[in-house]
Formats: sequence, C-alpha cells, structure tokens
Amino acid sequence: MAAINEDLGIPIQHYVVLNFDTFANVVDALGGVKMYFPEPVYDAYSGLKVLTPGCLDLDGLHALQVVRARHLQYKGPGITTPYPEYWPSENLSDLARIRRDHEFLRVLASAVAKNGLSNPITDEQLVSGVAPQLNVDSKFSTSDMVNLVLDFHSVNVNSAPQLTLPVQVDQFGSYEYQGASYGDIEFPASAQDQQVIDQFLGIDANTDSMTGQKLPAPAGVSVSVLNGTGAYNQATDTKSALQALGFNVVGIGDSPPVGAEAETVVYYAQKTPAEEAAAQAVARSLSGAVITALGPTTDGAQVTVVTGSQFAVNPPAAASPTTSPAAAAPGTSAVPSATTSTTTTGSSSSSSSAFQSPTAAVTPLQPWDPRSCTPQGGEGT
Repeated sequence: MAAINEDLGIPIQHYVVLNFDTFANVVDALGGVKMYFPEPVYDAYSGLKVLTPGCLDLDGLHALQVVRARHLQYKGPGITTPYPEYWPSENLSDLARIRRDHEFLRVLASAVAKNGLSNPITDEQLVSGVAPQLNVDSKFSTSDMVNLVLDFHSVNVNSAPQLTLPVQVDQFGSYEYQGASYGDIEFPASAQDQQVIDQFLGIDANTDSMTGQKLPAPAGVSVSVLNGTGAYNQATDTKSALQALGFNVVGIGDSPPVGAEAETVVYYAQKTPAEEAAAQAVARSLSGAVITALGPTTDGAQVTVVTGSQFAVNPPAAASPTTSPAAAAPGTSAVPSATTSTTTTGSSSSSSSAFQSPTAAVTPLQPWDPRSCTPQGGEGT
C-alpha cells in the first residue's frame, strides 16, 4: 500500500487481501462462475487445462487456475498436436494475466449482480457470506462493505473501465541492479501512467492526486538534482531545464549509479500533504521512467531528483514550437514531450532500445482468452 501511495500518488482508503485459499472460498461462496473458453488452453504452472472449447462452470479451485495463469498455451486454428505442452505460448505473461483477470472480475460481478443488489437484506447476506474469507484493514467494517455495494449497485459492469497501468518491458534479458541480477523487469512510463491515474481518479494534470487540491506553482517548490547515471553534465542540464519551468533549484550533485538502466526517482523527505504535492509537481514535469518515493533529500530541498537513464524534462507549456532544445547529454538524444508537440527542453536520455514502447492502458481479449457465456451457453461479448 505504501509503495502505491509513494510511487504513484494513488490514495488508498481501505484494503482487502485474499490468499489462494480464500480466493477460491469467495468464488464458492458466491456460487461459482460460468466462463466460455473459445479455444483449448493450458498452463502447467497454474494447473489450468481446458481441452474442449465451450461454456464451463468454474468452482473456486478452477477459477483460481484461470486467474493465476501467466504461462498460457493455446490451441488455435491450424494447431493439430493434441499435446498441450507443444501448443504455442503467449508472450506477455503477467500483462496477459491482468487482461484475463479483468474479464474474470467482470463476469463474476455480473453473476453477483443477478442476486438483486440494492436490497439491504440480500446485500447483508452476500457480504456476510464472503466477509469471513477476507483480510481487511481495521476500519473497513461489514456495514461499510454493504454501503459500498449499495453505492455501486447501479454501475453497469460491462461499461465500467478496465485500466492497466502502462509499463515499458525490457528487451535486454537479465536486469542488473546494484550488482545483482533480477531477470526480466518492467519500467514505468510516467506520462502514460499519469494519464491512466488521472482518468481513474477523475482529476486533471494540475490536481494533487492525494488531496484533490491544486498542485503548487513551480516557484514555490525547492528542488535539488543528483546525477544518478554518471552521464556527463546530466545534473547541470536537468537543473537548467527545471529552472526553465520555474522551479527553485537549490543544488546539484552526484549519486552512485545503480545499473546501466535506472529509473529517475523524485524523492520527498516528509510524508506530509505539502511535500507529497511538491514531489508530484516535479514528477508531472518529467516523462519517461519516473517515480516518486519517500526518502532523503539534499541541500535542504523539498524534493530531490535522482536522474536515471531514460527520462525527459517537459518543456514549458508556453514554449514556441520553433524553440531549440537545450543540449542533451553526450550519447543521448532529446525525447519528445508526452504533453506537447514541441521538442523536449533540457536533459534527457534517449528512448532506450533496451525497452519496448509503453504498453496500452486498455487491451482487448485475445481469441484464446476465456470470457462470458450467453444464457444459452454460447460465447458472450
């Protein structure tokens, strides 16, 4: 929860935790779910094995196999071998699992809604049957859950947005961080991520996502910059670019590099609304692989930017399209801003070939993905 708050600026009022067993128990308590499998699918790791297409009743155990599947193989048109281990594999792993889990939740919510939500007695029975399986925060009571059901009972689950935070997937194999190997990794894509978060929270780019208040003006935010990659003049160039946006840059320095590829981190030292808002104001002025985090700052600044290997300082909103960009660090190139059509002003690294383009916030189901059943047992939409 703290990581979501600090890295992404998403406020969390309550939480619900399910382990594998309690997930299965919740599905069983809700009466199971029907899903249509348009193609045979198999996952040796989760135990999923559907050899015949069609509408299937899933109990808790089999529903768990669906939502856990991230090594999925499928028997599409033209595949003749009957042995699942030789079927083609999808290549998006966890990201593909998110897509299927969204669909599972939509199907489950539709099934639950048929119980007649908005009837307090029915809702109390529903929540009471599920609540014992949930691990929740101390302030999230059963009556709160019932009220939540009543508040959202009229929402059409088929039109509710299903958003996935965009990421940049690595293409270099095993990621090295502080001398250790971490395998395949994903980096954030801050401009695209922020658009999704803003849409989810219903705010605009000038709003503090944690409080709903207006973000502070750049002149009221003190910033220091540390070169986190060792690239020539990166801290100086970043300082100049932030100053061009109006930020009060009070110092620069160096920080030991953590790896050939590194996120840009916007640190704030105190978990207060004012410091979080200052960090958000700076982070929203950057694009690329950028996150915010609670941590030490330097030179007495509210915010310290530790530069990474793939970021850009966005140009001022009023910049002319013909304005020449400041020189980027040697061996790098300026990256177009995600928020304007002008060339990025200030320090940046190139859009590294080590990463794919950011993933989409909304992805359609693939032909092999399970989905809803029609009342007649056919393939739903």
